[in-house]
Amino acid sequence: MIKCTNCDGSGIVIKGNVAYKCSCTKQRVIEMKYKESRLPAKLQQHTFDKFELRYYPEDEYPDKNKAATYREIAINTLEAAKNFAKRNSVKAEGKGLFFCGNVGSGKTFLSSAIANYLLSKGQRVLFLVVPDLLDEIKASYNKEPETSEIELLQHARNIPVLILDDLGAHNYTDWTRNKIYSILNSRLNNELPTVINSNLTLEEIEEQLGERITSRIVELCDIYRLLVPKDIRHLKNLERRV
Repeated sequence: MIKCTNCDGSGIVIKGNVAYKCSCTKQRVIEMKYKESRLPAKLQQHTFDKFELRYYPEDEYPDKNKAATYREIAINTLEAAKNFAKRNSVKAEGKGLFFCGNVGSGKTFLSSAIANYLLSKGQRVLFLVVPDLLDEIKASYNKEPETSEIELLQHARNIPVLILDDLGAHNYTDWTRNKIYSILNSRLNNELPTVINSNLTLEEIEEQLGERITSRIVELCDIYRLLVPKDIRHLKNLERRV
């Protein structure tokens, strides 16, 4: 962070005999919360305004019953994400969101847009990629870990807003299932909102992770789909080459 020219980094401005809190302190707090959030730098530019609906066809249907187009589903999910972010910007409580859909459908983009909105309002957020979290917990069993298992789990259990990315992208054992369950169960009991992204449907999650975890997800979150006929990341890469 560039040192503030008004307070020289102290956070205090002196005018006459009176000391005032410098306007830079608010930005400092936000920067500290971004550091705590673990939101990758690449995702810190994602906002709701940058969510591009053009990748969701307005005249194609993902389901045979043609209940809603790709675009209609995306608009509905986008509005749910915006409402969640606004609702939890001051006090975090209540139901979270579960985004499911195929690879490259915008789930991580939308959840990181939620994180950025909340962080800009001063809310505490923790963004965790599930496979990375599980690997970090295993690494904590080393003799001199940077962070203990208890610290990692307690942070995930107690943070006002938790975002779990890529639930399902892992080979699960009873050990990993128990860790995930302990986080979700604690957050359910304490009514703390959780956002979960997965390439799997709830039925597939039940097959992979079991009934206990699936039940907690259903209780914790409102369920939304986000679907595309083609991977958005792949389409964007093609556009850059042109």
